[in-house]
Amino acid sequence: MRIDKFLAHTGFGTRAEVKKLLKLKAVKVDNQVVRDGKIKINPQTQVVTVYDETAVYREYVYFMMNKPQNYLSATSDRQYQTVIDLLAEKDRLLDVVPAGRLDRDTEGLMLLTNDGKLVHDIISPKKDIYKRYLVHLTGELTQDSVKKLEQGIEILDGKNETFMTKPAKVKIIDKKANLTRVEIEITEGKFHQVKRMFAHIGCKVVYLKRLAIGNLVLDESLSLGAYRELMDSELETLKIGKD
Repeated sequence: MRIDKFLAHTGFGTRAEVKKLLKLKAVKVDNQVVRDGKIKINPQTQVVTVYDETAVYREYVYFMMNKPQNYLSATSDRQYQTVIDLLAEKDRLLDVVPAGRLDRDTEGLMLLTNDGKLVHDIISPKKDIYKRYLVHLTGELTQDSVKKLEQGIEILDGKNETFMTKPAKVKIIDKKANLTRVEIEITEGKFHQVKRMFAHIGCKVVYLKRLAIGNLVLDESLSLGAYRELMDSELETLKIGKD
């Protein structure tokens, strides 16, 4: 790993700030001053210090974000801003990616990490990790329709091919005038899946927000676009680092 990337990864600043530290001869590797940010080191075997403070390397980082609308769940895009654009520069250097996707107009819980295994576990339907959403609907949602969703329905995916959804968990919160608020839990993440599921039963999604991934629940104190690192207790709910 390059020393400049390592220093950014361990919290010593942006690229510009790290470059300044190197120029000031503040960085040492195994007690030898290093000034070239391109030099590669082994974080597992070498000791890096900044003004004699040891840099502690963390292999994986995990951020919880309250995703706002109009941002893509991607690392880059030519047309739209992405959730990565909401990160501070020092955090963008950590090479995190979204663990699963949310539609551009969908808000709520987004997990960003560089832990590839966790990302795979979260997005794999075979792992049966439920994602819980708050949905605002127009149209008539009947108990018959709810049963269909709970049993699994056949809908089109993003490639105009049909597939049978896995059983969902549906809870009607309330009905006001022509608006129904519902919580739904699904283990899949096909293109516009929640919207397509409700469209199949004659309802239109007018607002969608992800509330939870498995036992990881959105911190509602996070404003839209804000993020923070996961707490140890939250990491435990995801069983991170365990087989």
